[in-house]
Amino acid sequence: MSRPPAPLRPRPLCGLLLGTAFLAVAPLATPPAPLAAQSYFPGGHPDWERRTPAEAGLDPAGIQRAVEIAVAGESRSPRDLAFNHLGTFGREPLGDAVGPFTVRGPQTGLIVHRGYIVAEWGDPAKADNTFSVSKSFLSTTIGLAYDRGLIRDVDDLVRDYMPPIVLGGGDGEPGDEHGRRPKLLFESAHNRKITWRHLLRQTSDWEGTLWGKPEWADRPDQDRSTWGTRPRNEPGTVYEYNDTRVNLLALAATAVWRRPLPEVLREHVMDPIGASTTWAWHGYDNSWVILDGREVQAVSGGAHWGGGMILNTYDQARFGLLTMHGGNWNGEQLVSEEWMGMATTPGEINGGFGFMNFALNTGRRRYANAPEYTWTHVGAGSNLIYVDPANELVIVCRWIRGGAFSEVVHAVLEATRNGAAGAG
Repeated sequence: MSRPPAPLRPRPLCGLLLGTAFLAVAPLATPPAPLAAQSYFPGGHPDWERRTPAEAGLDPAGIQRAVEIAVAGESRSPRDLAFNHLGTFGREPLGDAVGPFTVRGPQTGLIVHRGYIVAEWGDPAKADNTFSVSKSFLSTTIGLAYDRGLIRDVDDLVRDYMPPIVLGGGDGEPGDEHGRRPKLLFESAHNRKITWRHLLRQTSDWEGTLWGKPEWADRPDQDRSTWGTRPRNEPGTVYEYNDTRVNLLALAATAVWRRPLPEVLREHVMDPIGASTTWAWHGYDNSWVILDGREVQAVSGGAHWGGGMILNTYDQARFGLLTMHGGNWNGEQLVSEEWMGMATTPGEINGGFGFMNFALNTGRRRYANAPEYTWTHVGAGSNLIYVDPANELVIVCRWIRGGAFSEVVHAVLEATRNGAAGAG
């Protein structure tokens, strides 16, 4: 029997509400023009209405050009993602795979305008690894906990929320990696200072080992003498992209919810937005813990060593639409506007990112011709979900080279402008 959803706690609005889309008021330049209210949201999978580019008011030749750029820009990496791992992250110390990989599909994509699919190519129904896009789903589960008061404030110490957890031998903080005594993971003089915000912003510099992966082993320094010995940066002062720490955040979120995060995501996000049944959120072979007498797998937040979110392109696009509309889906506020405002606000240390992998276009450094108020959910592969509230666009491209994706975004934006000019 499923439990009834917890009520959202009332919170003050944060940001600017335009039409049906929420845009964070960040320390950026000029906010975008108001949106036309979107009246269409797709029904449950596989229901999704299509429009031709011309019917959508876009330049058909420009959209076709964008698709051609995408297909020609397919990643040159092997399609067998487990084999590809051997030549990339698998070459790092302790870099062996501990989660599942798929044999990926061809270069694939969707262009969604005002909720309608206006172009699709490749194999968008195939579920594949999405790598660090998993981080955006992870930060959303933190937001769901925040909305329900399970996390009171993102500036709270994570230490105050973590129960003792029995981990495998080798896991733990420096000096406490062995044995089966319960670990708290935020007990060292450095780690006890870490807040939820530090983990969400990737500025924690947490020290330790989780699921057999020391934090220093992720993209390690070329100077091996620094592994495990360098001085720690004060939490909140230095940005470092590190998947051991992302997996720690996933474990902390699991402890707060006291449920598997895939259950949380399915109940509060994926089912309400009409996602397919083919997605799955995987952990690692050894990422199992006991919570309330139940064995629970802590998921991978970064998918650096396999696992993470495996889902199809349609489900990626649905998630992009949800974030474009500030957590609102067809009138139902699934994730609070306040949380979405924080998630899409540039960090003080790294202004190119919001929470986790909400990669922002701050200063138009990511896409020179795109509005500054856009973001992209970014993962290796490349897996990319471009979200543009001002133009009511979501563009998903998978297995594409990064430079080619920038060209795709610019081509679609040009098709949007040319279509509007032709209509005028």
